[in-house]
Amino acid sequence: MNDGRLGRGRSRIAVAGASGLIGSALARSLTADGHEVVRLVRHAPGGADEVRWDPENGRVDAAGLEGCDAVVNLAGAGVGDRRWTDAYKTLVRSSRVHGTTALAEAVASMDRPPRVFVNGSAMGYYGETGDRPVDESAPAGEGFLPGLCVEWEAAAAPAREAGVRTVFTRTGLVVARGGGAWGRLFPLFRAGLGGRLGDGSQYWSFVALHDEVAAIRHLMDRDDLSGPFNLTAPRPVTNREVTVAMGRVLHRPAPFAVPAPVLRAVLGEMAGDVLGSARVLPARLLESGFRFAFPEIDGAIRAAL
Repeated sequence: MNDGRLGRGRSRIAVAGASGLIGSALARSLTADGHEVVRLVRHAPGGADEVRWDPENGRVDAAGLEGCDAVVNLAGAGVGDRRWTDAYKTLVRSSRVHGTTALAEAVASMDRPPRVFVNGSAMGYYGETGDRPVDESAPAGEGFLPGLCVEWEAAAAPAREAGVRTVFTRTGLVVARGGGAWGRLFPLFRAGLGGRLGDGSQYWSFVALHDEVAAIRHLMDRDDLSGPFNLTAPRPVTNREVTVAMGRVLHRPAPFAVPAPVLRAVLGEMAGDVLGSARVLPARLLESGFRFAFPEIDGAIRAAL
C-alpha cells in the first residue's frame, strides 16, 4: 500500500463469506478497483486467490492469510433462511461464533497481521426498540438475536487483544434483489402480492447494498475507526412506509396485509424479528464523515432494480 489507505494502491484482502449477498458485492467492488481478493473456502483451494478454512471446527490456513492488509468476515448461516428450530438456531450461532473465533485466532497468530479485521454483526444487537431511536451507545437487547450478536462480536477478542484494529458492522436490512429480506419482497411486489406485515408500524432500518459496501470500505480505509458501527440508512422507515414505497417505485398496488397471528403460525419464533421494531441510527458512521448515496427508501429500492 502506498499511504496506508486500502482505497489507494493495490491491497490484498481476505473475505470470508465472499459468495454471500454482501461478500460477493464487496469482492466485486474491490476487484474492480484493482485489489487482490482472497476468498476463504471450505473446499480444497483452486488457486492463489483461495484459502482453506473450516469454521465449524475452528480451522483456518493462517499461512494463506499472510500478506493480507485486511480480513473481512461476513460468513454465517442466514438468519432468515429457515424457520427457527432449535437445531437451526444452533447452526446459526455456531457458524458465526466458531467461524469468528477461528479467524480472530488466526489473525492474532500471524507474524505480520492485517491492519484491520472487519467482523460482520447485525442491528439485531439492539433487539426490539419500538419507536425509540438507538445508536451505537445503546446496550444489547434481549432474545436470540441480541444474544447471538453479543457472542459474535465477543468472539473477535483474540484479534483485538493482539492489537489488530477491529471493526463490527451492525448491518440493517439490505435492499437488494439478490438475497436477504428484500430478495423475497421484490418478486411478491412485482406480482402485485405485496403488502404490509402485521399492522405495519414496526420500524425497518434499511441500507442500500451500494451503501453497505461503501461503508465497509470506508471503515477498512480509516485507521482511526474501530468498534461497532451501525450500517443503516439515516432515516429508518416503518413497514407501512416500505410497502407504500415498493408499490410506488414498482408501479404495483400493495393491497394485502399479513396478520400477525398468521406470521407467527408460519414463521414461529422468527416472526418476532419480522414484526419487531428496530429504529437504528448510524451515528458513528455519519460522525466519521461517511455520506450515503441512497439515504431514502425510494432511492435504495430504485438502486436495487
